[in-house]
Amino acid sequence: MKPKPINIAGPYLKKFKWLLPVLTLPALIYGYWRWVNLPVDPKNQTEQVFVVPQGQPTSIIAERLFREKLIKSALAFRVLAEQKGYSGKLQAGDFRLNRAMSLEVIADNLTHGSLDFWITFPEGLRAEEYAERLAGKSAINQDEFILAAKPYEGQLFPDTYLIPNTAAAEDVVTLLTKTFVQKSPTHDKRVLIIASLIEREAKHNDDRKLVSSVVHNRLKIGMALQIDATVQYALGKPGKWWPQDLIRENLQLDSPYNTYLNPGLPPAPIANPGLASLRAAAGPAETEYLYYVSDDGGYNHYATTLAGHQANIAKYLPLDN
Repeated sequence: MKPKPINIAGPYLKKFKWLLPVLTLPALIYGYWRWVNLPVDPKNQTEQVFVVPQGQPTSIIAERLFREKLIKSALAFRVLAEQKGYSGKLQAGDFRLNRAMSLEVIADNLTHGSLDFWITFPEGLRAEEYAERLAGKSAINQDEFILAAKPYEGQLFPDTYLIPNTAAAEDVVTLLTKTFVQKSPTHDKRVLIIASLIEREAKHNDDRKLVSSVVHNRLKIGMALQIDATVQYALGKPGKWWPQDLIRENLQLDSPYNTYLNPGLPPAPIANPGLASLRAAAGPAETEYLYYVSDDGGYNHYATTLAGHQANIAKYLPLDN
């Protein structure tokens, strides 16, 4: 009778069996990570346009990519974005993606592969400032944009736009002016010029209709408007489109935009106003004000007489008295 073989490994395996899951877990995690990084469908190269709104957080982008079956795991996308420093760098715009792209390729595309770009034009800018903002976002030539846009000063509606990367200067001007036609409550040139003055002179909403009343009241009696912003517009140059420290000599500038020398309105808008200023220009407050002065906080103080105006200057701008 043969003796039974002794299983020497048995006791050792039992003793160290707890190591099995410890050794297996990293392998499973690695395998899972490899799998989620692979394309959802390697053979499907059908393009999908994926739109990322401005300011959308990475977590929402990840969930949307997962729902549209462009990635296998929203969590994996967030982890990858964090590892590669993509969080906060994902661009807004339109992207051409497909299910044959890996997780990493999709993440990389969302940092620099937009079909379009978002850009905001705040109220009160001039065409040249629009051109500078576009130059920082696109390949549009500044001079070409200014040439196309300058005749439409005042009608380049301030807003946030999604613009194709392939857009030419004329395309952008068309988009801005079409938006103006759609959104502006008035297309009257005279009102538009007044609105541009209000946009530059009123820093706070409560002042818009009051500044409008001063402009309208002065126009009614043939009094020179004497608005600094018109001189600033005429003097403006790259790097200093709205020079603030005007001196007496500047007020003698020979320009049709100088409302210190020329009665009435300037020949064209000096900036691109928003809705609030357009409405204020069309519907001024009913006052007898002819003067205003701005304090250090940008708030205006109004007067009906020159003596009242001089008192306001002494009170709110004592250093200039």
